[in-house]
Amino acid sequence: MQYRFLIAVFAALLLSACGEDDQRLAAQAPAPKALTRDAIGYYCNMIVADHLGPKGQVLISGRDQPLWFASARDTIVFTLLPGEPKNIAAVYVSDMGRASWDHPEAGTWTDARKAWYVIGSNRVGGMGAPEAVPFAAKADAESFADQYGGQAVAFADVPRDYVLDDASQSVHGNMQYETGDSHDMNKPSGGMAASAGNDMSTLNSHGQGAKKVVK
Repeated sequence: MQYRFLIAVFAALLLSACGEDDQRLAAQAPAPKALTRDAIGYYCNMIVADHLGPKGQVLISGRDQPLWFASARDTIVFTLLPGEPKNIAAVYVSDMGRASWDHPEAGTWTDARKAWYVIGSNRVGGMGAPEAVPFAAKADAESFADQYGGQAVAFADVPRDYVLDDASQSVHGNMQYETGDSHDMNKPSGGMAASAGNDMSTLNSHGQGAKKVVK
């Protein structure tokens, strides 16, 4: 009995410590920035505010301004591509449970890694591609899926091929998702250089490199 009691106490202390670590990390994460017309999409090189649907921002350690994304899908793509910076301090997406589709309001950001995403719905994102529609609350995501189709999944369960392969259906033009060298984040377009006719490196559903051209 005493042995079981000690195990229970140890488990409780371990869970408490993990919870404190999560709270400490959350407290250290930088707050989301306000979206203005100065925000240029990292991949599309367009004004983010001009696009419909959910948006995203990634805050990089040591960098004051976030990287902006015209869709939640592109935000997730950034976290998956091995050629992008990995010193990510925070990732935020629009909480579509509180934001309007046409112009997501200020103050409706939510932690991207804790959000729920509706994939496979009949709503397309700001860049014309299938969107991973983000919600802070699972119930809101399920309600959206009931109305527009699709299914609600957690951040870690968003299929790679859904956000990467479906990029071919977007209207990004000749924009490339590159997985090789790192990019210059100080350029207006972020770093995804457009190059007509060149192959685009991406990841398939198994995380392996696969050549793909996005038109």
